Amino acid sequence: MLLPLRDDNPRTVTPVVNYAIIAACVAVYVWQSGLSDREGERAVYAYALIPGTLFGKVIVPHYVHRLPAIATIYTSMFMHGGWLHLIGNMWFLWIFGANVEASLGHRRYLIFYLLCGTAAAAAQIFADASSVLAMIGASGAISGILGAYLVLTPRANIKVLLLLIIFFTVINLPAFIVLGFWFLAQLLSQAMSQAGEPGVAFAAHIGGFVAGMILVFFFRRRAVPVFQPRSTRAFAMERRPIMRRRIPDSGHGPWG
Repeated sequence: MLLPLRDDNPRTVTPVVNYAIIAACVAVYVWQSGLSDREGERAVYAYALIPGTLFGKVIVPHYVHRLPAIATIYTSMFMHGGWLHLIGNMWFLWIFGANVEASLGHRRYLIFYLLCGTAAAAAQIFADASSVLAMIGASGAISGILGAYLVLTPRANIKVLLLLIIFFTVINLPAFIVLGFWFLAQLLSQAMSQAGEPGVAFAAHIGGFVAGMILVFFFRRRAVPVFQPRSTRAFAMERRPIMRRRIPDSGHGPWG
């Protein structure tokens, strides 16, 4: 298991758009948490993306005032299904979004984010156009941020928590290893998943990631190169000294 903790890229600008997206997602989830079970169900029907509604294959209950199906592509990006879902997404956005925003600029970053979310939704719809399952979460758009990060700084080092059963350590790994491992996991998970079953929208993750890798070439600032070099040494591990109790020297031998 690899858990990213932070990257080694210096922040050259304040990522105000990234902060705003995180704040919006948190605010929406706080609103969701205050709803009753019935109100929460109606909110999901009203604002979540349900692929089948785009083509008229799924009809939502008449008592739900649902937004147009196209609009739910964007409203669903700010909804989450639980605290772990929210924290996981926002953690990745916090780590990787700042540098991508600096490379694109504030306005372009917002447009880029929404386009990656749109591509992610399109990939999920293509995977199962008649699905009745509600799709919520920012992970598709965030996957686009990961794809852009991989293109811009593939050799940047990510400090990750490496957990192997009972062994764990903190190690610097190049972004192409961390994000490549993540993308491979999405491909394998999508291959093993079955259409129509609830769970993680792996197709959306794949679609958003590929879209981010492509779109970043058109959205980055002209002065920003791709495939930038690393700034710290890869595979360095944190070494923590072992504290030993010092025994005073009495001047006697081992037998007193």
